[in-house]
Amino acid sequence: MIDSTKHQGLRRQLVAQLKEKAITDSAVLQAIGDTPRQWFMDPGLAAYAYEDKAYPIAADQTISQPYTVAFQSQLLALAAGAKVLEIGTGSGYQTAILLALGYQVYTIERQGELFKKTERLFRKLGLRPKRQIFGDGYKGWPEAAPFDGIIVTAGAPEVPNALLAQLKIGGKLIIPVGTEDQIMTRLIRKSEKEFDRTTYGSFRFVPLLENKN
Repeated sequence: MIDSTKHQGLRRQLVAQLKEKAITDSAVLQAIGDTPRQWFMDPGLAAYAYEDKAYPIAADQTISQPYTVAFQSQLLALAAGAKVLEIGTGSGYQTAILLALGYQVYTIERQGELFKKTERLFRKLGLRPKRQIFGDGYKGWPEAAPFDGIIVTAGAPEVPNALLAQLKIGGKLIIPVGTEDQIMTRLIRKSEKEFDRTTYGSFRFVPLLENKN
């Protein structure tokens, strides 16, 4: 896989843009700077890899805008070694950022085409999530729960109870909530039944779909 000096220079420019947009977590900025986004895009769109925009991928999905990836990753703010569940593997780019942050990553994808494509890509790149799962993200992955963090990369009309149940006490769920536009939301589990909820403005995601299995 090619990562030219031009690509590396464009990544440095992208990191500078993200700093201007109030991404301040140095580990997140380092991960963005170290991860070649072009590897996760359609070859025909690779020239646009360092535009701060979302682009189409297979199965009518998108690779998220770098700012969105950085913003969600910054909201997680977990220590290296934390156990993180990602709902929506998609292109695999967010997965790669989470791995670069040193997390133990479990990632779920409901689209068979994308699941197989990213499975091949991860092998080719030597990326090793703890588990890559083909299934319904609404259900989470109770087999490996509880998680220090859960990050959802699709818009949910409401917060799935199954995901809340799979958080550790002190764990964080980062999820865009809404139908047309979504409100980025962080929920921190304070006790068995109590969650602190904070919202962070409007974003736009593909929808989180239910009942894959």
